[in-house]
Amino acid sequence: MSGNECSALLGAWEGHRVKSCGRFAAGERGPRPVVWIELEAIEGRAMRCSGCGERVEQVHDTVERRVRDLPVLDADTWLQVPRCRVACPRCGPKLEQLDWLARYARVTQRLAESVARLCAVLPIKHVASFFGLGWDTVKAIDHAWLEARWGPVDLSGVEAILMDEFAIHKGHRYATVVVEPGRRQVLWVGRGRSREEVRPFFELLGPEGCQRLQAVGMDMSAAYEQEVRERCPQAVIVYDLFHVVAKYGREVIDRVRVDEANRLRHDQPARQVIKGARWLLLRNRKNVRRREDRVRLQDLLRANRALMTVYVLKDDLKQLWKYRSSGWARRFWKGWYRRAMSSRIEPLRRFARKLKGYLPGILAHCQWPLHTSLLEGINNKIKVIKRMAYGFRDDAYFFLKIRAAFPGNPG
Repeated sequence: MSGNECSALLGAWEGHRVKSCGRFAAGERGPRPVVWIELEAIEGRAMRCSGCGERVEQVHDTVERRVRDLPVLDADTWLQVPRCRVACPRCGPKLEQLDWLARYARVTQRLAESVARLCAVLPIKHVASFFGLGWDTVKAIDHAWLEARWGPVDLSGVEAILMDEFAIHKGHRYATVVVEPGRRQVLWVGRGRSREEVRPFFELLGPEGCQRLQAVGMDMSAAYEQEVRERCPQAVIVYDLFHVVAKYGREVIDRVRVDEANRLRHDQPARQVIKGARWLLLRNRKNVRRREDRVRLQDLLRANRALMTVYVLKDDLKQLWKYRSSGWARRFWKGWYRRAMSSRIEPLRRFARKLKGYLPGILAHCQWPLHTSLLEGINNKIKVIKRMAYGFRDDAYFFLKIRAAFPGNPG
């Protein structure tokens, strides 16, 4: 079998054939072995304009270009390609369209695809080292590949979304992620969490998309709520269990724990027991697995009535999200609210009064059971992506990586 028959069998370099080929040992043309392949254009091949895609007969000029291809066995592969500019009657001089080599590219399409596939699971530095490419080259290849595959998102048919924030840098710098809960697809990521910073998503959604939106799940963020109410007044706002209980832990349990520790400042042993019980009290009861922790929690709650009250009411509050009838849920809320207000524990009373204003969004869960627990899982994966890359300096690239990690379920 000849060299050209072999290359044709491997699907290589359509419209061109091998003119010469050589192998160089490590150190001759670089630190690694190199296979050098010189190509020549096949006479009479069908040439197409890269501008309009139409077939062109005449060549304007030709230049030689060095291009990297996938490695052959243990050797880096370099191609010397005659790159033609065709004389297109419609577009003028334009590069010839080649399926295996993009315009102005210095790597073949299959090498670019391999780089992008490895970048999905490895840091850029490791991929660059594996292929012997520059860091900036690998990043540019991956960025272009992600843009081509995950460019403008299709927002048609979106009727419900989840919105949440995640930390993008240290120092209280955040970004917002928007997810379609049915398909579990990340629709949009943007820096910031203010009204102005989330507005581009609703502009991207457009007037028809905003009118089509029926429900939005979120935490109790005033910025998110105000923007949704202005852009999508018909949409139902749903507050999820996770953020309400987390807020209860910070504003009630933690505050009562500190107050009780201060009250016992003259009884140091008892004070130290309460001071050291923060995470034990904030943790869900089912997640307290060690026997010594369960015994310690029971002893603590038995000895302190205020902590017992707020701990039990926290577990009871979670039951509100289990109802599917808004009438029964409202009845349960009234009983919980009455117990909270009669507890004489001021942080608990203050939280209950504040939560009462969010009751319509909580009861909306009966009709739209949206949970941002999906978003919390996505946020954890985002942390892994960021940690694997040792951070990102390019927001657009980082956000494309996030969208690529959550393409959505098929169908």
